[in-house]
Amino acid sequence: MNYNGTGDLEFGEDNTNVDSVTTELPEGCKIASTSPHGISFWASTGRIDVLLRDGTPQSFFIKVLSNDTGRNMVRSEFESMRAIQRVLPELNTMPDPDTLGSLLAALHSKSTSPNGKFGFHIPTHAGNVSHMRYALDLEIEKIGPEEELEVLSQALFDKVIPRLLRLLESDGRRVKPSLVHGDLWYANSGVDKTNGRNFVFDACSFYAHNEYEFGQWRLACNKKFAEASAPKEDFEGRLDLYRLRFGTHVSALFMDRKHLRPQ
Repeated sequence: MNYNGTGDLEFGEDNTNVDSVTTELPEGCKIASTSPHGISFWASTGRIDVLLRDGTPQSFFIKVLSNDTGRNMVRSEFESMRAIQRVLPELNTMPDPDTLGSLLAALHSKSTSPNGKFGFHIPTHAGNVSHMRYALDLEIEKIGPEEELEVLSQALFDKVIPRLLRLLESDGRRVKPSLVHGDLWYANSGVDKTNGRNFVFDACSFYAHNEYEFGQWRLACNKKFAEASAPKEDFEGRLDLYRLRFGTHVSALFMDRKHLRPQ
């Protein structure tokens, strides 16, 4: 967790002193109570209940992270969601879950990398670790070197990756750097109870091969909209490769969760 306590942002136990965020609340409101709310792997999450000037109750929800890593995580999500909003604002408020595939395809096709390259203008984070960190390096850092991992890693880099990815840019083909959400899974989507609209959040975007998007959450991959790159016969293999990148990263992030290790 990237939260070390901030004094005036401890929620619950009759604490109504949240001075550091008071200026962001409606002018003239009175804080009635605070309480812990929700669950986050990396932050302290809370609910602030206020009474507006006219006595109407209203609730606000807050996620608090500490230190430079916390600041970078928040900036990462902000810049990612802003990039998506600029290209395809309806993806942030999906009208129907069945349209997710078509909206993702539109995001990938309409987006243009500012410099024509892969990557992003800042490092974006999956959990509390930057995407710029290599997943296998993170794994080794956490558990130490392992002979089996070393053998498999060598085969992955020397044989599997060249076999699956080099052909994408052979025979005159080129891969377009497309803006991706970067961390699609069911916990990063939700429903607005006030209007029933579905939406996605918590992006860690960058410009990538569009198929990378579906390595994390194949349910979002609708082949009706997301046409496979050539050679198409390697499509499933490429998704397995991208899934391995996600799986290794998650495994290294949650070392104490043994059920994640054998992905």
